[in-house]
Amino acid sequence: MSATTAVVRLGLRANAAQFTLLVAVNALVGGLLGTERTVLPLLGEQEFHLSAYTAALTYIVAFGVTKAATNFFAGTLSDRLGRKPVLIAGWLIGLPVPLMLIFAPSWGWVIAANVLLGANQGLAWSTTVIMKIDLAGPHRRGLAMGLNEAAGYLAVATTAMVTGALAATYGLRPAPFLLGAAYAALGLGLSLVFVRETRGHAHHEAETHRPVADRQHGAVSTRRIFAMVSWREPALSSASQAGLVNNLNDGLAWGLFPLLFAAAGLSLSHIGALAALYPAVWGLGQVLTGPLSDRIGRKPLIVAGMLTQAVALGLVAAAGTFGTWAAAAVLLGAGTAMVYPSLLAAIGDVAHPAWRARAVGVYRLWRDGGFAAGAVLGGVLADLVGIRGATWAVAVLTAASGLLVAARMYETHPVGALRHR
Repeated sequence: MSATTAVVRLGLRANAAQFTLLVAVNALVGGLLGTERTVLPLLGEQEFHLSAYTAALTYIVAFGVTKAATNFFAGTLSDRLGRKPVLIAGWLIGLPVPLMLIFAPSWGWVIAANVLLGANQGLAWSTTVIMKIDLAGPHRRGLAMGLNEAAGYLAVATTAMVTGALAATYGLRPAPFLLGAAYAALGLGLSLVFVRETRGHAHHEAETHRPVADRQHGAVSTRRIFAMVSWREPALSSASQAGLVNNLNDGLAWGLFPLLFAAAGLSLSHIGALAALYPAVWGLGQVLTGPLSDRIGRKPLIVAGMLTQAVALGLVAAAGTFGTWAAAAVLLGAGTAMVYPSLLAAIGDVAHPAWRARAVGVYRLWRDGGFAAGAVLGGVLADLVGIRGATWAVAVLTAASGLLVAARMYETHPVGALRHR
């Protein structure tokens, strides 16, 4: 056995040290995003006096559009240049974000900071996903995605709660964003010094890979991959539309729910707790739902998760107390936990390792385009019919998305496919 063969081994156990390090790095990526979840909607309303919901959500539109586009290029660049350079570039772009938010003299600065944040998240989070898929191999991909997304969204949740407490004690600026500056510096340092390149693992897997569908391998054009993931291939395109609607929900929750809670008279601490509860359940739940998708298949969890989110959104729209909103946040987090790792694992099931990074990039382009779609749709509807009316409309859309997956998507995991024959 050659030295190269000995080094390049697939599986979580064989790559435990690097996998754990990448989990920690992705937690820092999520933490940087979490600094905005509680504070920024209130900052727009209280310090910049934005009265129209559509105007207030422009920062989420900027974030979502940039992140979606950067996801696409992250996959392509990581295939051409390697994973590690793209990860480092993501952290370098993210470094100025906390300082821009601290010193922003106008809302335009906030929008500019979110353009950089979107690029940071698109490059860094996409690359940690791709690297973990590289390391895990085909058999434990659901578990790998569950751990990756759990780390990221638990960090979002923890940071949302901590920044809410900091804002309640020290004000909306600068204290909450100093935490983000620490995250960015630490993430860059770990990525530069300790993270190792994983593209060789994908090449190693490609030698024996047998894709679930569309038996394309080797040199496949990016245009063809885009078509397959966007509309042509049933499982890949079903995952893309469900991912878009899922993050449309998240854009709504991020931008409008804190304003709904504040209008009901909840304190900053209570708003921070609700902003944290949803991603906390989302994050923790993926530790269970990721490996569960390896046992029962991806499709049942995706369908059930989208329908659960629809019920949760309806509860948010109907509720008016902290306790009921907390229950809705738990339900929304549980539904999202079913969907998130299962969608990523399904993409990994179908795509060949030779073009998997680009397939993940296209999927994440559509999925994170949901942030912008949620901000635009939610803002326009909220200005027309109020936040509750907007939430009801998105609940119906989410249910329709789940039913479309049930009708069109086939099971992508071999174990799940056998169970459903």
